[in-house]
Amino acid sequence: MSGMLKGLFSASRQAKRDDAELGKGVWRRAHDRFRRGLDRFHQMLEGLAEAEAPGTEMAAENYDAMVRLADRLADLLPVVRGLAVEAQEAGPSEGMEIPTGTGGYLNDVHRELSRAGNALAATAESLALLRLGVGTTQAVELKADLVHQRVDRAAELLHKTSSTSQ
Repeated sequence: MSGMLKGLFSASRQAKRDDAELGKGVWRRAHDRFRRGLDRFHQMLEGLAEAEAPGTEMAAENYDAMVRLADRLADLLPVVRGLAVEAQEAGPSEGMEIPTGTGGYLNDVHRELSRAGNALAATAESLALLRLGVGTTQAVELKADLVHQRVDRAAELLHKTSSTSQ
């Protein structure tokens, strides 16, 4: 029972920290969408391990490739969080409206973070197709590359514009 209470208090502290750093608006939602996509990818990865025929070389290769991909995607979560925190500092958001920022660049940053979350969801879908035997590892890898491109573009937009406006 005390473990359960400890978990509840920990979750409550994390939620308060998230509110303080990410706000309750568009930046928080962009971060949370990305995190949910990452969780979904990992759920599909667990299913891939169960669905692949054990002991086959192809199954092991697929699974190992997808584990490496999952690690690379997981490495993006703190990057996305950092970008969302920076964006919240540059243009605080507590609602559905995207703060304009100088020249509307925050709208572009938000668009790229949203696209990264959507691309991550599509990557999880692609992994689900692989799990069903109708997809390829290459398709999953291509979708994951899009996630990286979107996160990189959001960082570029945020840092290029925020450094020129200071």
